[in-house]
Amino acid sequence: MEKEILKIFNKITAIISSIISGITTIFGIEWVLFLGYLILNILDYITGVIKAKINNTENSVKGSIGIVKKFCYWILIGISFLISWLLVRLGFKLDINLEFVMLFGWFTLACLIINECRSIIENLIEIGVDVPVFLTKGLNIYDEVLEEKTDLLTENKENNK
Repeated sequence: MEKEILKIFNKITAIISSIISGITTIFGIEWVLFLGYLILNILDYITGVIKAKINNTENSVKGSIGIVKKFCYWILIGISFLISWLLVRLGFKLDINLEFVMLFGWFTLACLIINECRSIIENLIEIGVDVPVFLTKGLNIYDEVLEEKTDLLTENKENNK
């Protein structure tokens, strides 16, 4: 009995290790950021469904549209990283340093993470959860800092032309 449990444990460990290795190969060590975003997607959907049930505004079409939008956000993330990678490779071939373009994907992911957090907080507030004010203010400040950073980055590159 003990040997069978150990075999099952080893199989589960091997499967989990393989999955994490595969994800790390695809996304690099920052795969945790993508996992975090996925968790936020799920929490936003769940809190949205709870809000709709409480407000008696449940609608399967709206729920389906929400799921499609979440999927499209993932497409947007993929496209932003693909564009970044393609432009960096082209820059390498043309002997132009376009390394800064890799930030497109990361800025896109950061903006979407902020939007998901805001949506979850809005849902929680409408459900009746007492959300600390510093949380919403903190997200707004982070959004402003991110916006300033992207503006600064694009202005610097335009001025260096």
